[in-house]
Amino acid sequence: MRLHEIDLKTVGEPFGQSFVLGTDNYGRDVFSRIIHGAQTVLAIAILAALMSAAVGVPVGLLSGFFGGLLDRTLSLIMDSIYSFPGLILAIAMAALLGPGMLNIAVAIAVIYIPVYFRLVRSKVLSVKEEMYVEAARSLGARPMTILWLYVFPNIIPSIVVIFSVNVADSILTEAGLSFLGLGLPPPTPDWGFDLSAGKRFVPSGYWWIITYPGVMIALLTLGFSMLGEGLNELLNPRLTEN
Repeated sequence: MRLHEIDLKTVGEPFGQSFVLGTDNYGRDVFSRIIHGAQTVLAIAILAALMSAAVGVPVGLLSGFFGGLLDRTLSLIMDSIYSFPGLILAIAMAALLGPGMLNIAVAIAVIYIPVYFRLVRSKVLSVKEEMYVEAARSLGARPMTILWLYVFPNIIPSIVVIFSVNVADSILTEAGLSFLGLGLPPPTPDWGFDLSAGKRFVPSGYWWIITYPGVMIALLTLGFSMLGEGLNELLNPRLTEN
């Protein structure tokens, strides 16, 4: 499988016995780049989602539980970030941080932190009024003990669901950044970059160069979105009944 090597003799070769999905404009095996590109996309998307959750969840917990000035300040900051169009903010962050897997993941993570914050905060505001929380408070439990032992476990299902959907959104955002030339530098296999590099060869009849990366982006995004829907129905059966 030819992943990085350029071979001008096989440029634009259609799919067949030698190359399952054909070759691209540099004579590289499209199938190899699809497989290795999946590793790149998933690594960045999952890392970005983990970083978003690592910041957004604790901040949302503290904001919703303690309220007051802390809540107003954090809500203002998160609302300010949330007001920016996601892709525009990711482009600005990627341009500022430069290339690299970690930098791209950070650029994507920033735009999804408010999503976790808003979800967790709203759940905490509801859960902290429950009778078992009041009972723990009346028995003298410390605020942080109540927060982590009584409140947090009850919002984990919602976090799991939003995490799956967040990965799907991160895949699209990563593909968009790579398409615009702000992703990983070539020749690293990347579906968004392959879409961008191959689009000018479509009029010449080399349609497969962009078709397969595009299909994989759509399928992977749809898969994680459906996973999120399935988890939501599994973890929140009352919503399904209603």
